Order: sequence, then structure tokens, then C-alpha cells
Amino acid sequence: MSIIAEVSVKNASLQPEFRRDINGLRAWAVVAVILYHFGVSGFGGGFIGVDIFFAISGFLMTGIVVRKLERGSFSIIDFYLARARRIVPALAVLCASLAALGWFVLLPPDYKKLAFDSISSLAFLSNIAYWQEAGYFDVASHEKWLLHTWSLSVEWQFYLLLPVALALVWRCKPGRGVQAWVLASGAVLSLALCIVLTGSHPSAAFFLLPTRAWEMLCGGLVWMLSARMVLSSMTRRYLEWGGFLLILAANALFDKASAWPGSAAIVPVAGTMMVLLANRVSPFTSTRVAQWLGDRSYSLYLWHWPVYVALVYVELRFEPWAICAGLLATLVFAHLSYVLVEQHTRVFLGGRSLGAALAGVACVVAVAAVPALLVWKYAGIDGRFPARIDLVAAESKNHNPRRTECLAQSGAASPSCTYGAGKQRVIVLGDSHAAALVTGVVEAMADGQVEVTEWTYTGCPFVNGVKKTPADLAIQAKGYQCSGFVEWVNAQLSAIPASVPVIVANRYAAMAYGLNENHEEAAAPRIYFTKIHAQPTPEFIAEYASAITSTACALAKERPVFLVRPIPEMGTNVPRAMARRMSFGVQEDISISMAAYRARNDWIWKAQNEAQAQCGARILDVTSYLCRGNRCFGSRLGVPFYYDDDHLGGHGNTLLVPMYKQVLHSMQAEPVAVRQ
Repeated sequence: MSIIAEVSVKNASLQPEFRRDINGLRAWAVVAVILYHFGVSGFGGGFIGVDIFFAISGFLMTGIVVRKLERGSFSIIDFYLARARRIVPALAVLCASLAALGWFVLLPPDYKKLAFDSISSLAFLSNIAYWQEAGYFDVASHEKWLLHTWSLSVEWQFYLLLPVALALVWRCKPGRGVQAWVLASGAVLSLALCIVLTGSHPSAAFFLLPTRAWEMLCGGLVWMLSARMVLSSMTRRYLEWGGFLLILAANALFDKASAWPGSAAIVPVAGTMMVLLANRVSPFTSTRVAQWLGDRSYSLYLWHWPVYVALVYVELRFEPWAICAGLLATLVFAHLSYVLVEQHTRVFLGGRSLGAALAGVACVVAVAAVPALLVWKYAGIDGRFPARIDLVAAESKNHNPRRTECLAQSGAASPSCTYGAGKQRVIVLGDSHAAALVTGVVEAMADGQVEVTEWTYTGCPFVNGVKKTPADLAIQAKGYQCSGFVEWVNAQLSAIPASVPVIVANRYAAMAYGLNENHEEAAAPRIYFTKIHAQPTPEFIAEYASAITSTACALAKERPVFLVRPIPEMGTNVPRAMARRMSFGVQEDISISMAAYRARNDWIWKAQNEAQAQCGARILDVTSYLCRGNRCFGSRLGVPFYYDDDHLGGHGNTLLVPMYKQVLHSMQAEPVAVRQ
């Protein structure tokens, strides 16, 4: 029999019901998460707070289940109800509060999304819902009011399975030895799956229980060990210090660019295990501030993210004074939630019979779920804002209706969509920016009855020799082949008459500097040619620019080539931001300075100019139509030109029709290209 199995029930019963060190550790975890989300310097890896919470939950839940199994008093229903009393009321109040606030400030699409997220959060399925959407670290996730509830869903799913598994094992063979082996085996399998999927399917690895369970199971293993191990005060001190050192190192060494969770998550989890095993009341965890924050850690976690999203909503998330106000508001809301909701409902529901407690929890859920279901059913409830605001918001859908069909996401070949008909033909080639421009080209070519062919591939600039970095490939769809697409295009062009012109448009800068809607310093380049660069160094930019020029000239040897100047990137979702501003009574067009545009794209202009000088490539200058004076506009007089932050929508493409007429005129002045 193992030494773990020899631990007596008496010793188990002596474990304290409340540990100040764990309460203080919760404070560390929640502070790290909050400061990370609010963008406070020095907390680039603060998301590790969730991993700390997972390990703590596994420790506590394993202790609750095993102690009651040993006493013969374990009830799965009682366990589930206790968890529901702890988690559901505060979550339901948060969802109901957001629904009430949303009635006054959220546009119908945003309000409908909030309703769906509320339902999935209350059903503890939000991790699965968010897994199927954008990644946790993506900028699009910054506007999801309940994104943070994914971790509650993971924990709840773990709560559903853990007591069943432990009870079945106990029934087969009582004693902690077998249970410890089951926990260890589950942790190893889950960790292995986590490491594998972090490389191939990072979003699944981040959000789903099978790849997160190991963190909670490790906490459970610590509980098994802590009941038996007798440690000296010196050993406990070193364990605690070492644990906090690992936690601090994880916060400092990792950031959102790190492959997470993967093997990297072992660092904060190991640190948490060491602190839990130390079981030591110390200045790290026992101060009044730490205990106050630890008591309110759940409510702090619940309320901090919606407060941050509110700052995003009103475009203040980068203002220092607004960040300070948001942190203060988080403390206030969390304290009110703790005092008025957590403490009261715990007492009220805890003193009731099983049936009454279940009915009470159901009523609390209904307060939030019923309004959410109504809002979701009626598509966000139109008519709450003036019609002109709804029209502006609807511009987010004013894009090529064939976008999903024609913009390739995987494989090497393009769907090769065609528009219109005629004896002549023009090819639009590039990434999603080219795909966004197609409708304008089609409109311009209609007068000359020219067929337009679209060859576009998401996130893939048409540049010979381009390769995607492993980090970028990890976030793409299965079967993504950017390099293969470039080779496919060149092969197709070799069989097409030389008189067929090509219009090339790409979001070159995003591949070098990252997405500027993130409002962050330059990220690692998402492409490479000869070697991977960690930063957009002058060497990389020179190599990239040379490839742009040489690619254009390789095309120009065979056919007319038109290079579209980079589309100005607004850095904010134009129709959404405009509609939100209008809902607050602010009438203001969205624009960026020409200086900001040129700072990001000047090297691309030079590369295109070089192609024009070397081989006669022709330039289509979008700034002549989208910019005026020293500003480039995302909207004018309340009309959005973009359907998001950087892709031109219907109105923006209409502005460029005269530019595309240059292509038509050149075709009419040259020999006819017969369509093949």
C-alpha cells in the first residue's frame, strides 16, 4: 500500500477549512489578470493568473470530494449545489446588469451578441462558443463583454466530472492511493494533449477542458501529497519562495505572443503547486490587502473585464486616467458584488432544503437568462436608436456578398470567381484587401463589358518567395498554403494571354508590423523569405521591399501590371465606432493622418515606384480618392468607407471606380485580350 493510501481519515479531517495562504494566492492571481487586461506595464504575462486559479480549484475540489468520500457523507447533488451557490448568483447578476446597460448603449448586433454570450455563460458553455470564434488574444475579443467567463465554464465542466470519477474509483477501490494514480494519469494525458494542440490548434488548446484539466488535476495531486507530507518550516519557506519566484518569472517571461498554454504553462502551475504545498502564512499572502482582495477575487474577476470592455467601447482604453478610473470602478463593483450578492445568496441559499435551494438557484438564473433569450430571439431589438445610427452600423455588412465563396482560406488553388462577361478580361490578385476591392473593379469594368477574375487568399500577400512563419500558420485554417497559392497563380498566368492585365493589391504592412488595430508596438513579422525575423528589422524590410519590386517586374514581363497603393488602415472598426459615437451624440468622421499612413507604408511606395521605374508597372494611387490634405478618411459626412478597420466597403469602393477606369482605358487602347 502506498504511503498516500495510509493516511487516516482523522488526519484528513484535521485539514483546515480556510487557508489564508490560498486566499492570498487568489489575490495574486486576480491582480495579475486584471492588470494584464488593462494593459498595465510589467504584466505582459498576467494571464497566468487563470492558470493559478485552475490549480487552486483542483486542490480545493479534490479535498472536498475525498474528505467526504472518506467520511461516507459524499453527495454529488450536494456538491453540485454548493458549486452553484458559489458561482451562479454573482454571474447571473453580472449578466442581468449588462443586459440592462446594453439596452441603452449597445447597437442591435452588439446587443444580440451579448445575449448569446450571456446564455452560453450561464450554461457554462462559453469556452466552447469562444473557441469557435476569434482567439483569446485577438483584438476582436476585446469587445466581448463576457469573454472571461470561458474559465468559469472550464471549471464548471471540471466540477461535473471530477466527483463522478473520484466516486467511481472509490467504489471500486477505496483509498487515496488509486485516486492519486488516476489524477496523475489524467494530468499526464491532458498535459500531453495540451502541448500537442497548442502547436496545431492553439485556440482549442486554450479554451477546452481536455487541454486544461491537467492544471486542476495537478492541484488535486498537491492536496493528496499535502495531507501526508510533514515539512520543516525552512523547507516550507523555500517552497513558497520558489513558487512565487516561478509565478513572477512566468509573468515576466511570457506574453500574448507566447504559445499558450502548452509546456510554458507548467511554470506558473508548478509555482502554484509549490505555494500550496508550503501551506505557509507569510507576508506574501497574509496582509490585509491580500486577504481583502482574496475574499473578493471572484467578483473582481467577474467585473474587471466588462469594465475594460466599456473603456474599449468608448475608445478610452489607452488613456491613463481612464485606466485608473476603470481599476477603481472594478474595486467598487467587486466589493458591492461580494457584499450584496455573494455573501447574501450564500447565506440565503445555504440554509434552505435541497428543493428550495435548487429553486432559488433556478430563479437567480432566470433573472438573467430570460431577458437574454428575448434579446437574442429578436436579433438585438431594433428601434432603440435612430434609424440613421442603425444604417451606419449596418455598413459592417456592406462588402462583397461573394466574399466567403471567393476569398480562399486553405489549399493552394483559388476558387477563381468571375464577375460579368465580355471579350476582355482583367485579374484581381492579392490578399483580403484585393478581395475587398473586387466590387469596385467590377463596377468600373461594366461599361467596357470586361470579365473580372478574382484570385485572392486570406492573409497572403502575392509576393514571390513568401513563406508564412510557424506562429502565423498556427492561427490559420487547416490546409493553409500561402506559398502554394503564389506558385499556383504563377502557373495559371503562364497559360493566360499576355495582354490580360493584372491588378495587384495587398496589405503588405500587416505582414511586416502586425495588425495596427491592436495599437501596439511592431510585432514579429508574419512572413519571411530567407530567415525568420523576431522584429521588422531594416534587413527584413529591405528584403520584403525587394521581393515586392521583383514580383511586380516578373509579372510585367508578360502583361500589364497595376499596383494598388496600400489602403489606409484606420486602426478602428469604422462603422461600429461611428455608430457608437453617434449613439452618444458625437458626430465625427474617422480618419488618420497622412503622416501616420506614410510612416507605415512609405517603404512600400518606394518598392512600387521602383517597379514602375524598372519595368513599367503602373500605379493606382488610392490616396488621391481617400485622402484630402493631411488626412486619410474612413468616412465622410457620416458615410463609412470601410466595413471594418482596413477593408473598403461598398461606399469606399465606389470612390475608387474612377481609378479603375484607368485600367479599362488602357485595355481599350491596347489589343483585345480574348478570355480563355
